[in-house]
Amino acid sequence: MSAAEGPLVVGVDSSTQSTKALVVDASTGRVVASGQAPHTVSSGAGRETDPRQWWDALCEALRQCGDAAHEAAAVSVGGQQHGLVTLDGRGEPVRPALLWNDVRSAPQARRLTEELGGAKFWADRTGSVPAASFTVTKWAWLAEREPEAVRATKAVRLPHDYLTERLTGQGTTDRGDVSGTGWWASGTEAYDEEILAHVGLDPAMLPRVVRPGEVAGTVRDGHDLPFSRGTLVAPGTGDNAAAALGLGVRPGVPVMSLGTSGTVYAVSRRRPADPSGTVAGFADARGDWLPLACTLNCTLAVDRVAALLGLDREAVEPGTAVTLLPFLDGERTPNLPHASGLLHGLRHDTTPGQLLQAAYDGAVHSLLGALNLVLDEDADPSEPLLLIGGGARGTAWQQTVRRLSGRAVQVPEARELVALGAAAQAAGLLTGEDPAAVARRWGTAAGPVLDAVERDEETLARIAGVLSDAAPLLERPTDTH
Repeated sequence: MSAAEGPLVVGVDSSTQSTKALVVDASTGRVVASGQAPHTVSSGAGRETDPRQWWDALCEALRQCGDAAHEAAAVSVGGQQHGLVTLDGRGEPVRPALLWNDVRSAPQARRLTEELGGAKFWADRTGSVPAASFTVTKWAWLAEREPEAVRATKAVRLPHDYLTERLTGQGTTDRGDVSGTGWWASGTEAYDEEILAHVGLDPAMLPRVVRPGEVAGTVRDGHDLPFSRGTLVAPGTGDNAAAALGLGVRPGVPVMSLGTSGTVYAVSRRRPADPSGTVAGFADARGDWLPLACTLNCTLAVDRVAALLGLDREAVEPGTAVTLLPFLDGERTPNLPHASGLLHGLRHDTTPGQLLQAAYDGAVHSLLGALNLVLDEDADPSEPLLLIGGGARGTAWQQTVRRLSGRAVQVPEARELVALGAAAQAAGLLTGEDPAAVARRWGTAAGPVLDAVERDEETLARIAGVLSDAAPLLERPTDTH
């Protein structure tokens, strides 16, 4: 490892499945060391993880970074959004965290929407309409199903808050991540007392919201992490806001992330409020906004279909008239939390490769359906769509997005954009720069551009027709979760 040209910073990505740490040269963006460690998600009725696994994984990932982590001047944590972390008076988890993709709180989401003024009230107040992924619905579910856990809870945190607090000893969050809770008012940028009172959550149990560019604290004594005492800790943020920082995204540029979940988003100067609930009106980590639409079923769903067919994920074949709606875990966009997968149009001559292509088409259709709502009306339609996440490297994903979007597609060469965004946030503490400007200086969005092709209107219309016809069936609960 050659000597760094500038101070070193650490960016962390604590995602659903693992925690990654990058040690980055703040001057050049060069990654000088990295580490990764897994954590487990329960496979029972819901999706849960003991938060202590995230801390253990962070320690292991940093250990893999070796001596470089010791030299870091600042650190920032990006983490999966929405998860409900409940802590007792000693700061220990009361129960495993309820993760973003735990959809058991769908009934509570509907009830909260109805009880407090309807969808327009929520969109105007918080920027978003409650969905099963949102933290406020998970708290309501916990209050109904596990009241003893609620009584034992003395602090409520998001996943990135939990790790930041263990680093600093102080309870903090940021506007990007807190905007996905459902109890933060986007108009006033403060906790919403009416919503908190309605769900029985004492605001004293919530972390302080740190402003963009503010130091959240310093690394405290009494742990085994390879940081020097006094290392600066940035506010951190949610994974999508961190990825937007990592790309240095400018307003109006569309981003599609193909990961465990699929998301489309764009930075906007305007505060979003979509009463349909399709677009979540999140804040970004800088001071702007990050309207975003999310699907639960993306790469994991398509890979599951490939496994059922005994195919490699790239073994798609063209020419299919089959429609496959891969809603294997319910769905968020469209909002069908109880839905299961649906296959329509199967014929004797349908090939396994065509079935697999239909799964790709169904997943991408859901994401593109929200793209126009995410983008401002004056956004440039010729701007390439930035394609990121684990699926972005796959040829089948790239070609399906091109064919169904009709847009040019750019695939950034930089990997681990959430961790890079966190690193850019940490670097901004040292230099006083806008973290997005840091990332642009690092050139993180550079990568090949795939030219636009004619949009496949026939496939888009066929999927939309099947989805419309099947809506009553899809909305019926198919399990007992």
